[in-house]
Amino acid sequence: MEKMDKGTVVLAYSGGLDTSCILVWLKEQGYDVIAFLANIGQDEDFDSARKKAENLGAKKVFIEDLRSEFVEHFILPAVQANAVYEDRYLLGTALARPCIARRLVQIAQKEQAEFISHGATGKGNDQIRFELTSYALYSDVKVIAPWRIPEFYNRFKGRKDLMEYAQKNDIPLPITPKAPWSMDANLMHISYESGVLEDPKCSAPTDLYLMTKNPDEAPNVPDVLEIEFKNGVPIKVTNVKAGSSKDKPLEMFMYLNEIGGKHGVGRIDIVENRFIGMKSRGIYETPGGTILLQAHLDIETFTMDKEVRRIKQGLGIKFSELVYNGFWYSPECDFLLHCINKSQENVEGKVQLSVYKGQVYILGRESPKSLYNEDLVSMDKQGDYDPCDASGFIRVNAVRYVRIKSRVKLEAQG
Repeated sequence: MEKMDKGTVVLAYSGGLDTSCILVWLKEQGYDVIAFLANIGQDEDFDSARKKAENLGAKKVFIEDLRSEFVEHFILPAVQANAVYEDRYLLGTALARPCIARRLVQIAQKEQAEFISHGATGKGNDQIRFELTSYALYSDVKVIAPWRIPEFYNRFKGRKDLMEYAQKNDIPLPITPKAPWSMDANLMHISYESGVLEDPKCSAPTDLYLMTKNPDEAPNVPDVLEIEFKNGVPIKVTNVKAGSSKDKPLEMFMYLNEIGGKHGVGRIDIVENRFIGMKSRGIYETPGGTILLQAHLDIETFTMDKEVRRIKQGLGIKFSELVYNGFWYSPECDFLLHCINKSQENVEGKVQLSVYKGQVYILGRESPKSLYNEDLVSMDKQGDYDPCDASGFIRVNAVRYVRIKSRVKLEAQG
């Protein structure tokens, strides 16, 4: 007996085992399936993925190159914000999801599809990122999340069940052996989690890292780069020794990934707090993003007023939390982006740095908007600074310390 036609669903398709099984399962439930695969810089055979989706019964297949959009509309605003979640994570996956979901929704609207679907698990952050973006941009859309549907997750309790389902339904199985961890790759980073990595005391296997070289095995000669910024955004990257340069956003970022990867820059191993209320262990490689973060921090401090930067630091922390939690298209995140963009009006200039054996070393900086006054700060020149001014700062703070100590003493007696 044929299933009744339930309408059209646009599936965020990766070409892997999970979403291939989901594609066939959705068809079993009576849906027409449109597969959408975004190129955001992952290592993927897109032609094979297209043929696979078509052979599995996808009504249409959209494969679109979103790399430039990802860099310009998502990564670079995060650079302006110095976006780092919980002091260490540079948000590679969190930034990619709204980029993918936005195009997913646009396709759904164009194709007049009532549903979208994804393969994110019920324990992760990606389900929230996909769905909040979808609802923000297409409020009437209905989301099919198989890993939250009992009929699905009770049927597929592990990879073995998926493999058996694939064999029964002529779904091509992976040729290469499955690594004992899960991996998500895009232009900004590669993340690794689950499997053997769920034991937080277990060190990452040496063959885990795909984007960066082991710093111990990195070249013994550093690469010296000059990165030029305008409005807090990199506009040119120059290899000082080679004399070569890149000035298009995608090309710059790919080049920084190449240099950072060669020198083993951007590896972290952390335990983070997921939005849904659990801690998870993640290992990340973010070579180009790490270089840009260090360079931007330096030129920002050089050109930005102290009090403005103090406020902006707080905005950056809040922005990072919103992005991590999936609120890219929320009113509050939009407000923060405007504020952060305003703060970057004078953040311009050049930073020279050395990339060497896992580290980024700042060598120098220059800017027409610099707030640094060499004459004023020099220990060898008087300049316009009156040393007596320091007495005022000292007296004010000394009085403040006395008041605090007196209050503490009274509370202790009290």
